[in-house]
Amino acid sequence: MTTPLKRDELFTPERIAGMINKVKGHSSLALLTQQEPVAFNGNEIFSFTLDKDIDLVDESGAKSAGGATIQKVKMMPVKVEYSARFSDEMWYSGEDAQLNILKEFTDGYAKKLARGLDLMAFHGVNPRTKVSSELIGSKSFDSTVTQTIEYDAAKVDDVLEDAIFMITNSDGISTGIAMSPVAGRDLSKVAVNGVRQYPEFRMGNHPDNLAGMKIDINETVSAVGGTELYVGDFVNAVKWGYAKNIGLQVHTSGDPDNSGRDLAGHNEILLRSETYIGWGVLAPESFARVVKPATGGGE
Repeated sequence: MTTPLKRDELFTPERIAGMINKVKGHSSLALLTQQEPVAFNGNEIFSFTLDKDIDLVDESGAKSAGGATIQKVKMMPVKVEYSARFSDEMWYSGEDAQLNILKEFTDGYAKKLARGLDLMAFHGVNPRTKVSSELIGSKSFDSTVTQTIEYDAAKVDDVLEDAIFMITNSDGISTGIAMSPVAGRDLSKVAVNGVRQYPEFRMGNHPDNLAGMKIDINETVSAVGGTELYVGDFVNAVKWGYAKNIGLQVHTSGDPDNSGRDLAGHNEILLRSETYIGWGVLAPESFARVVKPATGGGE
């Protein structure tokens, strides 16, 4: 049996807004990218590119064809969930105890949702198993962004310059960088004549700006696969959003998490949150990935 609790009894609009802000604070994608509401059946987002330069026309001269390329990206939400068990003594011991459990659970869920968004969007994996997911398919950065450059721990800034040039040479712009902690550490060690060039990265510091571009250092960047940096147009060429307000269920019996342990038989309750969340890479050519050498170097 499931005890239904209305969302507004547990998750007020302010609470949901706070959780989404936590997602923005701990997800590189959410921090660097514009959020957009996602329809339950998905959004169709169009990118519109004029193929040629303008044409100079003589007086009474003939006009030539210009042309435009229109690309469509389907931003389809996927459902994610997280559940946890608690003793029913904790739950039924009073309203204060319930509120404390809900606060801790929702705060924790917001962080897991943020981490999961990066793992899905960057790497295309199920966050729990770290295995590529057919539900995501080829919608991740690792699948769609084909412009890559090899990582060099001793020359991180030079590598970034080359990656940005690669994007610029494809008529794109770079607005942000998602960086692994290893890359941040290596950047802090870059020196010229013994002088550290990026002291703001030293001692594990996480600056939010590099050469006028927004930056976020996050272990999710390199958690799966061999990417150390994603650089590109995070403002215009990728979007993310959630399709349904975060909901919560309270289960008091059965085995809703398929653990082989009945809730009522062990005096437990289970809390579960579910979210429909989506993203779309609109212009893969506006991004580049800096990847470890095939030999596994770069550390």
